[in-house]
Amino acid sequence: MTQIFAPWTTTPSRTVRRGHFWVAGERVAVGDKTYQRGPMYVEWEAPEQVTRQWPIVLMHGGGFQGTEWFDTPDGRPGWAQRLVEAGYAVLVVDRPGHGRSPYHVDVLGKMGPPFSYEGGRQIYFPDHDPRHTQWPFASNDEAAMDEFIAGYGPLPADLAASETMDADRTAALLDRIGPAILITHSASGPDGWLVADRRPHLVKAIAAIEPMGPPFADIPNIGQMQWGPTAAPLNFEPSVASPNDLRKAAPGTLKLPALEGMPILIVTAEASDFAAASPPTADFLNACGASAELMDLADHDVRGNGHGLIYEKNSDAALAPVLEWLMRKTGAGSTF
Repeated sequence: MTQIFAPWTTTPSRTVRRGHFWVAGERVAVGDKTYQRGPMYVEWEAPEQVTRQWPIVLMHGGGFQGTEWFDTPDGRPGWAQRLVEAGYAVLVVDRPGHGRSPYHVDVLGKMGPPFSYEGGRQIYFPDHDPRHTQWPFASNDEAAMDEFIAGYGPLPADLAASETMDADRTAALLDRIGPAILITHSASGPDGWLVADRRPHLVKAIAAIEPMGPPFADIPNIGQMQWGPTAAPLNFEPSVASPNDLRKAAPGTLKLPALEGMPILIVTAEASDFAAASPPTADFLNACGASAELMDLADHDVRGNGHGLIYEKNSDAALAPVLEWLMRKTGAGSTF
């Protein structure tokens, strides 16, 4: 007999405020019809009493959706709930063309390739690293893998256009809600730099969890980081006419004024193939005048993690040093 799946019978009750809204996209004409291009779904949750001054915007990784911040694959509370419990108002977005933010090729352009099981295994639990002990289900648990892969879809084929749309919508979100903290993961890492470039006065801090990179990399099945840490253009000073000019510039000769003085944390995990991309990203940003800090979770005795550290078995432990950094950099209290 199949066991009934009823998590609401065992999950502790809690009292929060929650809701959702949309950041609308542009109206575009296709033939004789008008459509909306790239709206962004935003789901928010807050404790009864918000005790932290700045809300947190959580931005998901490539091909996935905002659900990666909610319950973990093995059913525990994810970072979104833990941050609410820590007193923050939390906003979780589905980046345009992902999850509940609709995609149609006639409006957003060509899709990239679908997300494969093989790609998921390669990214999240490569079997060649014995240090990776925290993945939340066994690598041969096919039912769990089915449910995990179900949340993935294709990315837009044009990475630069996708990042531009992400950054534009998130900047519009900050225009509505006011100053906030950004926490990014993986392919949304470049979005953090782009949003700060657009709205430096509204970004209080960025915590980038294993951001996509390194600078100028060609990411398989995703696209090229032609503007250094991003695929879309950044506002360098002096201005840069093309990606080729950026590549030729000597380190330290170009600045990113929007990032100067902004608290930036780049987090890596000891058993992730993606961790090697983070030091060059930090070096690039810092050569442009930023003060990006690297946090290796193993240095905080948080071990066994791969690229999916935000929902692995020790996700609470992985959040702890990040949360401590946020409180230290943005203020532990509130003005409410």
